[in-house]
Amino acid sequence: MTKILFFSGSTRKGSVNVMLAKQAEAIAKEMGVQTTYLDLKDYPLPLYDGDLEAEEGVPENAKKLKAIFQSHDGVFIASPEYNSGMSPLLKNTIDWISRLKDDGEAPLAAFNGKVYGLGAASPSWRGGLRGLVDLRMLLGNINITVTPTETTVSDAYNAFDESGRLKSDINTKMLKDTVKQLVDTAKALK
Repeated sequence: MTKILFFSGSTRKGSVNVMLAKQAEAIAKEMGVQTTYLDLKDYPLPLYDGDLEAEEGVPENAKKLKAIFQSHDGVFIASPEYNSGMSPLLKNTIDWISRLKDDGEAPLAAFNGKVYGLGAASPSWRGGLRGLVDLRMLLGNINITVTPTETTVSDAYNAFDESGRLKSDINTKMLKDTVKQLVDTAKALK
């Protein structure tokens, strides 16, 4: 069975990107896909520092995250936009996981051959699009297939209802299309 991991690059209470990731996961479940929702708050990591890594090694939470990422066929990231880029939390997570290489493993083992789908929710009219450009470039550089379809939700503080679901049929369709393309591509590459 195809396994897809869902998470947000934000851990804030009431985060619109957490809501987006959770709705994407619900859509995948409806498609009969095995899903995991990951909260990065449960895996705190220090800011990546090569000297820290040399002195203390890779943190246990980075090892746990690598195992989780590696055990899934695909990943959906709901990425907040911070000053036209991805969140420091998201970048730091990817940086730590990318450092891990077990004996006999190719570099970037947690990422090789994986497919990612992207989404963003933002209060701006661009809906987090600028941050996805930055994220898409990074993921492509570490050997990840990123689906062309993505979801951006503008005016995000007003885009979700009280239960955390998108109000707009257009936004919901965009998210369903993104998740479907992620699932279909993950199945094809499996």
